[in-house]
Amino acid sequence: MAEQTYTIKEIAGLTGISRETIRYYEKIALLPRADRKDNGHRVYREHDIRALRLIACLKKTGMPLEEMRPFLTVSAGADPEAHPGLIGRIRRHRDSIVSQIAALRQIVDMIDSRLEEGGSRRDCAEESRDGAKHVSSAERRYFPATVEAGGP
Repeated sequence: MAEQTYTIKEIAGLTGISRETIRYYEKIALLPRADRKDNGHRVYREHDIRALRLIACLKKTGMPLEEMRPFLTVSAGADPEAHPGLIGRIRRHRDSIVSQIAALRQIVDMIDSRLEEGGSRRDCAEESRDGAKHVSSAERRYFPATVEAGGP
């Protein structure tokens, strides 16, 4: 029985990755160059779908394309013990994601508390007991005129 093959349009539909992006991944050799039919059209197989899904998953985590390369060279059934460097990298990446999730949860909690307070219009900067506003370095960078003028 012949192996199932797919066109670029079909693989784009199956993975949710645009045809242009698939071509780009081939161009930068993140995805191996697809075989071609006699008419020049690309031919993809199941292993290409798995690779594209892995790329999409890693991309959602914020991993840069260049850092994905080593993960794409290891087969899905490989023994993790045979690749300790990759295991360390993915664990560090996972820890970074967990930290980002925790930071985002804090932001959501702050927004929820503001909503429960009736949509307070105050800014998020803390005020000291004497009424002076504590301004973060980010606020100074983005709102220099406001900070120098003493606020809104």
